[in-house]
Amino acid sequence: MNPAFDPLLLARIEDAGLNASAPPQQRLIDGWLVRFSAGKAKRARCVNAVAAGRLPIRQKLALCEQVFAEAQLPMIVRITPFSEPRELDATLAGLGLQRFDDTRVMVLAELPGGEPPAWNDGLSLQWIGHEAFAQTIGALRGSPLAQRQAHGQRLGNAPVPFSAYVLKRDGEVVAAGQFALEADLVGLYDVFTAPAERDKGLASRLCQHLLAQAISRGARRAYLQVEGDNQPARAVYHRLGFRDGYAYHYRTLDVSLA
Repeated sequence: MNPAFDPLLLARIEDAGLNASAPPQQRLIDGWLVRFSAGKAKRARCVNAVAAGRLPIRQKLALCEQVFAEAQLPMIVRITPFSEPRELDATLAGLGLQRFDDTRVMVLAELPGGEPPAWNDGLSLQWIGHEAFAQTIGALRGSPLAQRQAHGQRLGNAPVPFSAYVLKRDGEVVAAGQFALEADLVGLYDVFTAPAERDKGLASRLCQHLLAQAISRGARRAYLQVEGDNQPARAVYHRLGFRDGYAYHYRTLDVSLA
């Protein structure tokens, strides 16, 4: 964890991220939040070890494996600075679970004021519903239909409100993104620019507009999650004032199936 941030704020952000990614398909196993959605987001189809519980690690893993087997999904375990028990990551490594997808949770502790830059060049920002957004962002990413449907279901059943927007030029979607609002925390999610429209500053301006919408609804702090090796996206977020708050990664037996 980055010592520049209040650890209590980072703990709140971890909780907010879990709430924002909650799928209908989840259950609690001795302090571990087990999620088994068929969607693309690994946060919605993994074990989140939020409490130490009482059972031995291997016994809990066996119970989790059964859940994932029934859902016809590989078992994935998410490891954060908050994972319990503390020896979980080392135990999983000793059992042969491979580490992958190092991710950064980036934080903006104080949201800036002021108006975002106006749109020009035929660009317009439009609100869009959950299911339509899931289909739109899925099409931009090339996601299969089953993942788009799971994404739409998760957004529709989310315990925190999401607001989704598409950026259009002359009627064609060139970028999209959404935010989840929980008390004074806003999380940016699914910010994506069409490949042909990249390196034009659209993602940065889109994020500024999303944050402005959230500020108008009471947001004071922001967070997002981005893969550690996604340098172009990280550069955009750094320019907006975001800094690394903490890191997490996943473990699974066969990364090719994850």
